[in-house]
Amino acid sequence: MHLPLIAHTDPHAVVAWRHGAAISARRFLADVRTLAAMLPPAGHILNACSDRYRFAVGFCATLLAGKTSLLPSTYTADTLRQLADFAPDCHLLCEDDPATQVLPAMRFPALDDAEPDGAFEVPRIAADHVAAWVFTSGSTGTPVPHRKRWGALVANVRAEAAALGFDPAHPATLVGTVPPQHMYGFESTVLLALLNGAAFDAGRPFYPADIAAALARARPPAVLVSTPFHLAKVLDAGIALPPAALLLSATAPLPDALARRAEAAFGAALLEIYGSTETGQVATRRPACDEAWTPFPGVRLETRETRTWAGGGHIEEEVALSDLIEHLADGRFLLRGRHADLVNIAGKRTSLGWLNQQLLGIPGVVDGSFYLPDDDGSAIVRLAAFVVAPGLTEAALRSALRARMDAAFLPRPLLFVDSLPRNATGKLPRAACAALLAAHRHGER
Repeated sequence: MHLPLIAHTDPHAVVAWRHGAAISARRFLADVRTLAAMLPPAGHILNACSDRYRFAVGFCATLLAGKTSLLPSTYTADTLRQLADFAPDCHLLCEDDPATQVLPAMRFPALDDAEPDGAFEVPRIAADHVAAWVFTSGSTGTPVPHRKRWGALVANVRAEAAALGFDPAHPATLVGTVPPQHMYGFESTVLLALLNGAAFDAGRPFYPADIAAALARARPPAVLVSTPFHLAKVLDAGIALPPAALLLSATAPLPDALARRAEAAFGAALLEIYGSTETGQVATRRPACDEAWTPFPGVRLETRETRTWAGGGHIEEEVALSDLIEHLADGRFLLRGRHADLVNIAGKRTSLGWLNQQLLGIPGVVDGSFYLPDDDGSAIVRLAAFVVAPGLTEAALRSALRARMDAAFLPRPLLFVDSLPRNATGKLPRAACAALLAAHRHGER
């Protein structure tokens, strides 16, 4: 079976907006064919383009050329070298000088801005073609590959469009604050647009004013694809926000209060997406109204002993989930924390997620996170916490924490910082927390 590369059947339909200019389906496919003919003979292309349009052209050109994309979680020199071990023939598609790269590379070429002529024909891709290998970091830091076939990606994103209530008669414009290489950004900006007749904005606004401006210029109905971190920053900035048709959030738990604030500020429903790199998107919910998650059609969650496994639907192989799942009688489910987040201090149990909610709920706390260091066997392991709270004293913050949690979970140390080293999706990598704590301990000497 072969499936179309894009869902747009009208050559004049808008696929993307770049620097305020509309890009038609005809021009997009012309750019895809041009790049596909220029790709090196390598079987694997590592697409590092940050411009969302260039990324989309690169991904589709890779498919059209019968190749496979590599999508790692980071693009550090060490990660690239590790990917070269996984796929020795990989070639980097980048926007920088190829001579500065650690892998064989080609720069994304200049493309013709003119509207092309000729027949409009949408290519079709074999459903069993391995469209991409996506990578999680792994416990050792070595990227762990997960295969994504074209048919499974199409099924996943079509299910997402149905869950979000997309109307083909009124194609949306997707504005994303997340990078296209991240699984959420890949699925919910690039693929969601291409496979459902919608359009995406080529930029990746980060600062609140840029996000507001991108939404304001987007052709309605506009959908903001973001994260709890970015949503909180936008709402806390105190700027005028344009209306949106829909808000999406993923990558981290979304507090109910933040969801309600966002819905009021943008005048739109906010839907949260649950999933992972391994599974793709699995379920949705509207946290301002309901705690329960509704799985995508065909997706099954089965708990065996202490772990829940996801399978069926678009999921190619059963995957053990990192989260604690509570099944409901109507087929929906609740999230009750993560296995890796469980904390046992002096015989008392909680989760890092719950502790973070308590910390972030204290008035005056702008950002913050608890951290449980690895047990090196040299001393009692104690929780640490990093916090951005310029208007609070340590004594006031400790008093507020003491009112919210058992004394066993009070952080030692409690470190005030100017900002947290969150990544592009708003997550706080464990390695970054370890470095912060190490720097503090070194400074005490």
